[in-house]
Amino acid sequence: MIYTVANHMKEIQTTLLYLFKENQILLAMKKRGFGAGNYNGIGGKLEPGETVEQAMLRETMEEINVTPTNYQKHGVLRFDMYVKGEHVLEDVHVFTATEFAGEPCETEEMRPSWFDLKQIPWEQMYPTDKMWLPWLIENRGSLNGFFKFSGGLEAKLVDYHLETK
Repeated sequence: MIYTVANHMKEIQTTLLYLFKENQILLAMKKRGFGAGNYNGIGGKLEPGETVEQAMLRETMEEINVTPTNYQKHGVLRFDMYVKGEHVLEDVHVFTATEFAGEPCETEEMRPSWFDLKQIPWEQMYPTDKMWLPWLIENRGSLNGFFKFSGGLEAKLVDYHLETK
């Protein structure tokens, strides 16, 4: 399948990291900006000249004051969506980590909390998380996905494709 990108479409590269310890996952409540009020993993946009791994490490330190020391990249989730009326293609590079230096702490942007894997607050997360995150938690394998949303104020998921290994 080939996706073409129009000149007026904005493309961004971001990272998303989930920390695990024992039977728990670290989720952080986004306090401001896009996604405020939702729990998510840790991450953000790549800066010019950064690799995906460098961005993931920097964002994790900035957002929760932790440095992942044993991490794995699992794949990319591509979101075709509209943000504030602008057509955006966002590639989210997904990571997990089982070892890290530092203790997660609240910052201006994120409030981290540990959750038992059987008590994840799905109702306070992005709806698409339910489509792929349970598989990642269970398998820690490779995944790649594409999620297309309609435009307008009430954006809805209109198509998706998910590959897992």
